[in-house]
Amino acid sequence: MAKFHIPPTPTYVEAVLEGLAKTYPNAYCELLYTSPLDLLIATILSAQCTDVRVNQVTRTLFQHCQTAQDYADISQEELERLVQSTGFFRAKARHIKGCAQELLRKHGGDVPNTLDALTQLPGVGRKTANVVLGEVFGTPEGIVVDTHVKRLAGRLGLSAQKSPEKIEQDLIRLLPKKCWTILSHWLIWHGRRRCFARNPDCSNCELRILCPSAGLFVKAATTKKSRR
Repeated sequence: MAKFHIPPTPTYVEAVLEGLAKTYPNAYCELLYTSPLDLLIATILSAQCTDVRVNQVTRTLFQHCQTAQDYADISQEELERLVQSTGFFRAKARHIKGCAQELLRKHGGDVPNTLDALTQLPGVGRKTANVVLGEVFGTPEGIVVDTHVKRLAGRLGLSAQKSPEKIEQDLIRLLPKKCWTILSHWLIWHGRRRCFARNPDCSNCELRILCPSAGLFVKAATTKKSRR
């Protein structure tokens, strides 16, 4: 990881935001959904799984289940079969059924719009709750920190922390609330399209002039290869 001073200056943070906004003006959540419940279920399934795979699975799943009652009524075995390719499918199916049952019991089958209510649902942590709050209700209470956001927050010098919870708190302190949701989209898109975990495309990166990590990973990979 690059060496940098924490916290970064407001001028630097503003420049990073401007660069990301210019590069990804149309960034959006790449999980497909048509209702708050769809997004909640898709986000539960996205743990340790790509959005591409989740979208493939939900294309069929959402035909079988449109309401919380549908998820509560479907058998555990059938639900496991439908979500199997997302990985950890037994736990995910169990969480989805439990979540649906709680939605019916406490919220009339509707997805609640507060962090506290969402995180009381089975299988719903802070990250999942903030995906739903930011995307559906426009009221995020935090910043979604997935593997891409975690990696880029470090490479860009926005946080030196390791845990998602501490990275989130660093980002919250640095950024105005109006940027919380879109920042995650920008960093996720940049992580998927340019700043890869291995062999990031630093030479073509739109943020290379700003980034304290620019070129370091490519140089390290080249040096390692030359020693073989």
